[in-house]
Amino acid sequence: MTAHSTTGRSITAEIPLRPRLATDPGELVPELAEVSAALFKAVGNRSIPRATISLVQLRAGQIAGSTYLTVLHTGFLRKAGESEERIASVAAWQDSPYFTAPERAALALAEATLQPNPHGERVSDELYAEVASHYDEKALATLTLAIGQVNFFTAIALIAKPVPGRSFTDPWA
Repeated sequence: MTAHSTTGRSITAEIPLRPRLATDPGELVPELAEVSAALFKAVGNRSIPRATISLVQLRAGQIAGSTYLTVLHTGFLRKAGESEERIASVAAWQDSPYFTAPERAALALAEATLQPNPHGERVSDELYAEVASHYDEKALATLTLAIGQVNFFTAIALIAKPVPGRSFTDPWA
């Protein structure tokens, strides 16, 4: 008897190390470079520490189930000098001692935004107030854009399946 996942593929089947979409979406739709550059510029406005943005984007990749985004943002955090403890505990940040109150608020906002809530709205007034107590208006807008940025790239990562671990600028090589 073979165990199957919800995708119908055997859970023991090896995953090919090639993208699903053979051509880089940026080559097919050159305007993507402009959108991507604008998002990176907006999120990189220094109103929020880069580490916080990367932590949030790593958590978003984990929530989406994207190996590509998870490996990408883990790599960004390592290159930035983040500890293995902080990186490894992002998936269980709620009970991890490695995050500051502002980082915890940002991670909570990302989770609320990206996961359905069967009991009410995703981002409650209470959560918004908590996050806003740690970030000024520009930083809160930037955090919102950072969550939107990774969500934008989540669709590409899940559909096109770029190769995990390859350069961010060349996952289709």
